[in-house]
Amino acid sequence: MSTSRSVEQWDEEFECLIDLTLGLMALNEGQRYVNRIQRMPMHTSIRTGHQYMLELINDHPDRLFNKIRMYRPCFEMLIQVLRQQTALQNSRFLTLEEQVMIFIYVISQKATNRMAMEDWQHSGSTISIVFTRICKAIASLSPIFIKPSNFDDVPDEIRFNPKYYPYFQDCIGAIDGTHIAAHAPSNVANNYRGRKSNVTTNMLAVCSFDMLFTYVVTGWEGAVHDSRVLTTQLEDPNSGFPHPPPGKYYLVDSGYSNKPGYLAPFRNVPYHLRDARRRGGRINGPTELFNYRHASLRNCIERCFGVLKARFPILRFMTNFSLVRQREIAMCCCVLHNFIKLHNRDDPLFQRFGVDGVMPPPDSDDEDNTASSSGTAANPHGYGGNDENLANSMRDHIMIQMYLHYNM
Repeated sequence: MSTSRSVEQWDEEFECLIDLTLGLMALNEGQRYVNRIQRMPMHTSIRTGHQYMLELINDHPDRLFNKIRMYRPCFEMLIQVLRQQTALQNSRFLTLEEQVMIFIYVISQKATNRMAMEDWQHSGSTISIVFTRICKAIASLSPIFIKPSNFDDVPDEIRFNPKYYPYFQDCIGAIDGTHIAAHAPSNVANNYRGRKSNVTTNMLAVCSFDMLFTYVVTGWEGAVHDSRVLTTQLEDPNSGFPHPPPGKYYLVDSGYSNKPGYLAPFRNVPYHLRDARRRGGRINGPTELFNYRHASLRNCIERCFGVLKARFPILRFMTNFSLVRQREIAMCCCVLHNFIKLHNRDDPLFQRFGVDGVMPPPDSDDEDNTASSSGTAANPHGYGGNDENLANSMRDHIMIQMYLHYNM
């Protein structure tokens, strides 16, 4: 009996040994297969990234525009500025032109890292390094391309338009905020959820009436109201905010206080241009006339945001970058917006949105100001006392003069 049990035990141990041996052989073969896959070259297209760039530059102009939202002369000028104003140069394997085109391609096509790898035939790490390098360099150009206009001159858009002159002759620009799609860590995501529960960052911008950004601050949490962002910038001596000189003012919507330097519309009165259009342009009283012309002139900031987000869809569909990088991306988009405006006056997007009264497409991320226009939105940072009375008196004076001339 003992011998029989020993044979049975030996058989079981032998079978276990065979199973273990077969398992090790299979594991070893699997590892060899994985190693072969890992060593297999991936980006083997006969068209390299450099060749793709040359193809886009030298082919039909619209191909390049459709890919990076700018034409060849503007792109070449950008390369020249980057060489002169930053430390960017050709790398060992990529020319500066290809690096810049990869970056603009990503923000213009809301492309992921994998999409860029396939189109430009580079590794994911190379794409990330190039993107970060170019992003920082373009953002560093903001003091050169985003700066206040001359406050002493009356803008041509006002001076030569009888709807606005002489009533708004002291106006120097428009202010508003817009929401940028964002990715935020889960522990702080609620701070970035706006009124519509989307995760966004809030960007405050000042623009001139020729659709150039003159001041931009990015990265505020989406839950923060526009008026708080503005108030914080005004109170910060290091913010670089271009304060209006005495007697001058910016146009703001009714989400902000009406105070010296910041002219808001009348509340509880129809404001938006679409309200006037629904009624065939009929005006009921001086306050409506003031509000409609105020909205028409202030519309330049909405059109700026319309061009910005149409050109750079990444602002609507942000991929998973760090919050610091997301702020830099938004600033880069504003720098490129101004650069294109300055160097290509015939840009199709500026022509599309550049007409007075053109309304940009609605943005679900931005707050709807209809409620504040009717007086239901409270502004926690309002100014009172003599400042408010002075601003209201100035607004009343403009309204009366405007309505008197309107009825003549």
